[in-house]
Amino acid sequence: MLPHTPSSVAAARKRLCTQLLSAGIAQSTVTDAAVIVSELLSNALRHARPLPSGEVRVAWNRHGDVIEVSVSDGGAATEPRRRQPTLSSLGGRGLSIVESLADCWGVRREDGATTVWALLRVARPASDEGPIAAGSPGLGKLGHPTANLLRGTR
Repeated sequence: MLPHTPSSVAAARKRLCTQLLSAGIAQSTVTDAAVIVSELLSNALRHARPLPSGEVRVAWNRHGDVIEVSVSDGGAATEPRRRQPTLSSLGGRGLSIVESLADCWGVRREDGATTVWALLRVARPASDEGPIAAGSPGLGKLGHPTANLLRGTR
């Protein structure tokens, strides 16, 4: 839980990076996760109310080769969605950035809170690099490696 204030973005990013790096997660994955948490939390602070406690909840969990990052707030008048800003727009790119870095993202509403979540795959060591063929063991529906995790999150 963090205060519903802009300084929480840096605090969340720092905690996330420290914990993921100490868990042995590759720097490239940590960097992507940090950008995602920054975008999700910034959106919550800008567009949504705090939770009844006056705070926002930021969480991350590792599920095998997938990291889930989520931010929960008290909701807003509209549901979070990706926008297509004009070239001269000063904002509106946050969820597009999340979409480009994450394998998938979404929104769930429960118990008076709105949670925006994103899943990203943990980068493999260089010796294991290589494409994963669609239909390989461990891939979910439509060849998406994180699809099985999503069944309980919508």
